[in-house]
Amino acid sequence: MKEKKCKETACAKKTSIGGQALIEGIMMRGPAISAMAVRNPEGEIVLETWENKKPKHPTLYKLPFVRGIFNFVASMRSGSKALMRSAEISGLEEIEAEAAKAKKEKKAKKAQKNREESDAAAVTAEVETEEKSSSFLINAVMVVSVIIGMVLAVLLFTMLPAYLYQWCSAVVPFLSSEHPALNSLIKSVFEGLLRIAILVGYMMLVTLMKDIRRTFQYHGAEHKTIFCYEHGLPLTVENVRGERRFHPRCGTSFLILMLIVSIFISFFIDPLFLLITGGVPHVLVRSLVKILLLPLIMGIGYELIKLAGRHENWFTRIISAPGMWLQHVTVLEPTDDMIECAIAAFEQVIPQDDSDQY
Repeated sequence: MKEKKCKETACAKKTSIGGQALIEGIMMRGPAISAMAVRNPEGEIVLETWENKKPKHPTLYKLPFVRGIFNFVASMRSGSKALMRSAEISGLEEIEAEAAKAKKEKKAKKAQKNREESDAAAVTAEVETEEKSSSFLINAVMVVSVIIGMVLAVLLFTMLPAYLYQWCSAVVPFLSSEHPALNSLIKSVFEGLLRIAILVGYMMLVTLMKDIRRTFQYHGAEHKTIFCYEHGLPLTVENVRGERRFHPRCGTSFLILMLIVSIFISFFIDPLFLLITGGVPHVLVRSLVKILLLPLIMGIGYELIKLAGRHENWFTRIISAPGMWLQHVTVLEPTDDMIECAIAAFEQVIPQDDSDQY
């Protein structure tokens, strides 16, 4: 009874500690320390911690609307490293390497039957050389996949909506207007809603993959653990299990919030071009401008998500609503062993001086 009362009133607090779901594990980032807890193939929790790098320009790092860009880049960097490390610990790389090795061995055996011994020896040597470079290739593939992902994101979320609007407005008269301001508004809303539809559709599709579903379950364990801590309850599996899994200060909410902010920012592009140049920008130029405006959109989105994490009122509930809805797709109910990972990582980053409190 005491714990329930504490949960609802006096012990409620807000923390800046955040996390990220990994492959068979979770990373938590505190004010000074980050930690990751990942289950290895034997089912044991492997725990690793490291100190957070201090910003080179601390004053600039704290400026509103600017700090969001630095935080986003830092989160992407540390998150990518943790994700690759979790792949190693969980045995994913070993599974991929073994599968590649088995395929090469099968190829070598087939060649051995059809060729002379000298040819077979050459194939075997080739297999050994490829095995040595497999680790390097896996890392290279990870880097290339990140680059390709960024390019695809630009094409899907910037170029595709812009060109689709241009095509649709020529076919459907309702989507265009002779009034520049109204036309800019329709264009911005059309492109923004299409970006949101692409994001939601992509999230729903990847959820069909078993490994992604497990990652989304770890995402749920992360949120529940943070809520348990914010409610002042002991970090036990039982307490964490009973918490909500939808958190206003979430990466999913940040993504959709950025898309909504971009709708408002995009509205001013055409009127400003009309005022300066006397004409409407070409679709390619408009897309380039929107890419250049990403830091501003990111900065505004970051401040809004921080505001939603610190306060609970009608305004923060409104700006959190789209992200909380999308979390029904990206944040799934975790199992107890996933919660254990989240607790193990979270306990490592709790500061002794309450520096994580808002």
